[in-house]
Amino acid sequence: MLPLDSSTLDRASAADPQWLAERRKRAFDVFSGLELPSEREEVWRYVELDLDLSSYAIPQPNGSASSDGPRAAATIVDGAVVAATGGTHRLAEALAASPDRIEEIYGSLIPVDDDIFTAAHHAFASDAVVVSVPAGEAIADPIRVDVRASAEGGISFPHLLLDAADGSQASVVVEYSSPHDLNALVAPHIEVLTGANTNLSVTIVQNWGYATTALSQCHVGVGRDSSFTLAEAGLGGSLARLRLTVDLVGRGSSATVLGAYFGEQTQLLDYRYFMRHVGENTRSDMFLKGAVEDEALSVFTGMIRIEESAQKTDAFQTNRNLILSEGAAAQSVPNLEILANDVRCGHGSTVGPLDAEQRYYLMSRGLDRQRSDRLQVHGFFEEVLSRFPERAVAGPVRDAINAKYVAAQREGRV
Repeated sequence: MLPLDSSTLDRASAADPQWLAERRKRAFDVFSGLELPSEREEVWRYVELDLDLSSYAIPQPNGSASSDGPRAAATIVDGAVVAATGGTHRLAEALAASPDRIEEIYGSLIPVDDDIFTAAHHAFASDAVVVSVPAGEAIADPIRVDVRASAEGGISFPHLLLDAADGSQASVVVEYSSPHDLNALVAPHIEVLTGANTNLSVTIVQNWGYATTALSQCHVGVGRDSSFTLAEAGLGGSLARLRLTVDLVGRGSSATVLGAYFGEQTQLLDYRYFMRHVGENTRSDMFLKGAVEDEALSVFTGMIRIEESAQKTDAFQTNRNLILSEGAAAQSVPNLEILANDVRCGHGSTVGPLDAEQRYYLMSRGLDRQRSDRLQVHGFFEEVLSRFPERAVAGPVRDAINAKYVAAQREGRV
């Protein structure tokens, strides 16, 4: 295990090209001057961090770590890439093949000074999975990337870079996981760039163990006449955070953001979504549904910003939440910032219990209360899961959500 200090930085930079080594050094300087974020900051509102970074260390590469074989094209374990096949590449391979392009885009989207975890990622991330989709190529099967934490007390910085050239099509599925009781801190970054006339989807299944803290960032740049879809299923983690930024830069670009999350016990599921319209005639739709039980907390803050250049924008965001236990809570804060004058934009947000009238109707048709409530929960999530771009992912997520709720019913927690 390696501490977050200058000696570890030197070790991480040993084989880097000069530009990357210099970038790491600047990031380390930023990291050294930052403190943990506070809930007094708007982007961390409702979240009180109880972390001691000095208690975590970077795991050294484990020679026994293995991939899942043909199921995943690439596997990252504790931040180290242990397999990269099927159109995916390690960072060193991508640098050898396209040095100028990788220098231009790697680490370019997520600002180094966003917070101390982002600065640490820029400084210490030792490898990355790079997916480059050539111009005009349509990849039929989803590209699967497994990201795991396995070291007790470890801190890791998994990195995924997706570069979709003009006229390309692809679907990427990212699965996060760790053992149920693993105390680890993970700070993944996903960077996505699309050219013109592309069609790209990214599906994230967040299934960290309940003792793992995950502080994720995803930043997307969408090109002219391109469409991008992000679907995220939030199931695990002690504190699981996703900060998503989508920049609709190209004229006629569009983005769809879908989310389904279910928190239980003392989980905190934290979503900070920023949709920025820059190009003219752009469209976006955020649609998230979540439920919390026991003493779990969910947080959603969404911002749609429409720049003055983004005339004829069409944008909407929706966040619906179910409160299934008296001790659970959900915070939902949608926001709009509109600088253009020819737009159509809106938002909707709800937080509340299961519908008593629907329960009465279902029970009047012969179902008992438990089955009636299960059917409500199932139907609540079906509206968003049915829109996930990969049906093979939506099915297990649906089963996991239903299993959580059924277990809580049987144990008398809801």
